[in-house]
Amino acid sequence: MTNRTFQQFCDTMNRRQFIKRASMGLGAAALSSLAPSAQALPAPGYHFTPKAKRVIFLFMAGGPSQLDLFYYKPNLERLHGQPLPSEISNGQRVTAMTRGKEQRICSSIFKFAPQGQSGLMMSELLPHLSAHADDICMIKSTHTGAINHDPAKTFFCTGSEMPGKASMGSWLSYGLGTMNRDLPDFIVLTSAFWSGKVNVQALYSRLWGTGFLPSKHQGVAFQSVGDPVLFLSNPPGVNRDARRKMLDFVAQVNAEQELATGDPEINTSIAQQEMAFRMQMSVPELTDLSVETPATMSLYGPEVEKVGSFARNCLLARRMAERDVRFIQLFHRGWDHHTRLPENLRGQAQDVDQPIAGLLQDLKQRGLLDDTLVVFAGEFGRTTYAQGMKDGDRTDYGRDHHPRCFTTWMAGGGIKGGMSYGETDDFCYNIVKDPVHVRDLHATMLHQLGIDHNKLNFPFQGLDQKLTGVEPAQAVKAIIA
Repeated sequence: MTNRTFQQFCDTMNRRQFIKRASMGLGAAALSSLAPSAQALPAPGYHFTPKAKRVIFLFMAGGPSQLDLFYYKPNLERLHGQPLPSEISNGQRVTAMTRGKEQRICSSIFKFAPQGQSGLMMSELLPHLSAHADDICMIKSTHTGAINHDPAKTFFCTGSEMPGKASMGSWLSYGLGTMNRDLPDFIVLTSAFWSGKVNVQALYSRLWGTGFLPSKHQGVAFQSVGDPVLFLSNPPGVNRDARRKMLDFVAQVNAEQELATGDPEINTSIAQQEMAFRMQMSVPELTDLSVETPATMSLYGPEVEKVGSFARNCLLARRMAERDVRFIQLFHRGWDHHTRLPENLRGQAQDVDQPIAGLLQDLKQRGLLDDTLVVFAGEFGRTTYAQGMKDGDRTDYGRDHHPRCFTTWMAGGGIKGGMSYGETDDFCYNIVKDPVHVRDLHATMLHQLGIDHNKLNFPFQGLDQKLTGVEPAQAVKAIIA
């Protein structure tokens, strides 16, 4: 070792010794900043005045059929059973399940009727939700580029078809921070589903992951069995005082390590451990539905009594909104109806119709709908042509994936209710007016929360990453009240 190298080594060791000796005092300062009552919550970095404080995102994994639920196309009855004209399909990409096969038009077997003062057309499958037509903005020209489930779900939840990007809720946690120190900013609820369904697509934790953002913005998935959050309860022989002492010691050691290494994830670990400690008190209170009145429980329908049901999760979502959880995402699976659509869609609609209507009603009567943005979407829609239909018989048929145009809706949070936005051709195959890409939907959500989607970014791999990506996107101003 040369004299110069030896001197550099000594200088490095001296700096490390200095940091180590100083770390006790600095570590204590870091710990004090994590105490629940130490500081007021920081002010969010709004780009303009927000109209919503929080989001409840209802994600119907599998792709609901807009033609049978939300988009009345009376001309299809006249065209039923005829081949889809080639000038309409125009050589567009189809799935492997359709490639090379005949594409015959299939009208819906379900009846539609105008609802509310607005006259919004809705399917007979949604009798409870139809009562809230005047609160809903139906976006009938939503489109995406992904034609298969995994990339389409990944894109809807993270803004990219490729895994590894940050999810919607993580972006909001990063951009706006927390409104409640005792609960996570971002909570995920996955629901049990109607037993008659087929083609149930998988869900992955990366759909609510942080990607390149600090891991403290990770979505927290609640469990339907046992503790709502894993390891929430203390093990046998460990009481709350003992847990507090253990956390204080571990946090002190971690604080020393952070000062020595500068790794920001260590502070994230400290913060998450503190959050977990507070959640031992806040989560049992949050999930205790015994305090809800019979009238409130009845809003969500009989399934609300079943742990893990979509109805129960909708009620939990309202309770989370009351407690200022920033982003609440409910996943409901089983909407991939390539066969047996008449039977399966009835079951699916029954699963979600009254719970969603109850959620809207509950939020509204508590004064929460005005500043809570409720969003309903699947990863794409379904085709106007049928799969498995024989001689025009609609007793058993399905519909394929259709990303080129499908229906999503928003309610509350400063969005105009009782309106329909965007139009498609007579076949519900191509958009002819006011297209809304999923990126535009993301931009609109961020806009309602006071965020300019172009300014919410994070440097990673040489690029200022954004939820809306690098391609053009814009908030849909026409639907904003």
